[in-house]
Amino acid sequence: MTTTMPDRLRDDPDFRRYWLARALSITGSMVTAIALPVLVYRLSGSTVLTALVSALEAAPYLVTGLFAGALADRWNRRRVMVNSDLVNAVLVGSVPVAHLLDVLTVAHVLVVAFLVQSVYTFFDGANFGALPVLVGRARVAQANSVVWTASSLIELFVPPLAGLSLAVLNPASLLTLDALSFVGSALAVRGIIRAMSVQRDGQQPLRTRVVLADIAEGLRYLVGHAGVRTMTIVGSLQSFAGGGFMALMVVWCDRVLHVGTSGLRFGLVWGTWGIGGLIAAVGLPRLLKRMSPAAITLYALPFSALLGVITPLAPSWELAAIALLVWGSAYVLVIVNTVSYRQQVTPEHLLGRVNTAARMLSWGVGWTFGSVVGGVLGNRYGIRTSMVVMGCFIFVAVAVAWTSPLRRIAAGHQEAVA
Repeated sequence: MTTTMPDRLRDDPDFRRYWLARALSITGSMVTAIALPVLVYRLSGSTVLTALVSALEAAPYLVTGLFAGALADRWNRRRVMVNSDLVNAVLVGSVPVAHLLDVLTVAHVLVVAFLVQSVYTFFDGANFGALPVLVGRARVAQANSVVWTASSLIELFVPPLAGLSLAVLNPASLLTLDALSFVGSALAVRGIIRAMSVQRDGQQPLRTRVVLADIAEGLRYLVGHAGVRTMTIVGSLQSFAGGGFMALMVVWCDRVLHVGTSGLRFGLVWGTWGIGGLIAAVGLPRLLKRMSPAAITLYALPFSALLGVITPLAPSWELAAIALLVWGSAYVLVIVNTVSYRQQVTPEHLLGRVNTAARMLSWGVGWTFGSVVGGVLGNRYGIRTSMVVMGCFIFVAVAVAWTSPLRRIAAGHQEAVA
């Protein structure tokens, strides 16, 4: 049994298994992120229903997020992650099967989008707590950078390939890849030897009252910690804008940029976001050697806000792709920095609860309502106008960040370094 932790992450076989699991899952999820809204758009031709796909992918955090985090802190994290992957393999696999049997409906696709993310909240809650235990607190930012680098590379190469595939394959058929990726992820996580949970003795029996008390403990920590609280608020505002933008992405590509919903140009526009994410993931560990997490958030947010407004105004698909690349760098930098910060400062027994609560606010509330608002605005006022309006909300996040305790935290870190 592996009991020691190698100095370098690349020499750690358990981290390599973890990384493989995330890479497989991200690959499948990226295919689904493209194929699912395209599938609904082709089945319905509706802007609102297409935007609803993005909303339903995030909405489960409003329903199950807090409970998933509390339970994940109690249960064996490895077992939760494996079981979640296997259940989702069945759910996603039902779409290509229904298509093959010629019984697929828009309602079926929307229900699957909701259920898959509901199950994923449990995986997410366990994953947030598992990584710091697996690699150690000091290496959390580095480990997240490695995972996000893989994610960004996947976002770079998968969308063009998916776009080309959509020219010859039905989007429902592509979801088979996501189902298989969940199975692969489950096998990789199951192979991790080192513990991803700390032994907990003397826990109270699992009852509704106890779970609610666990949730309340996590929320108190989130609200009481100035840095975590502020980063969660600004992350939610950025997610609101991002949700509205991504909800209109397929329609924007088709009706504004005129690159359709398949093919190389469609894939390239979607994929440039991944290049930006790659830049952010690779750059974060280097930035953290020079700046505090609070300072990174303060300076990255204004760039994210500016690009969130400029990108929809791009007059051609080539310029839109470049703008997405730069925006992706700033947007993802805020996300990875925030997640790493929470994982570093949150006590181990609260990791699942605090992080899923934060995800509930940013992803569940911010992304869900942003997707709904973006879809409604796009249907009424036009795609480009609605995207600009949604992007403006990141300026609200900038105002919140620069009038918050983050300035004091950043200044204190700078004084300590000096």
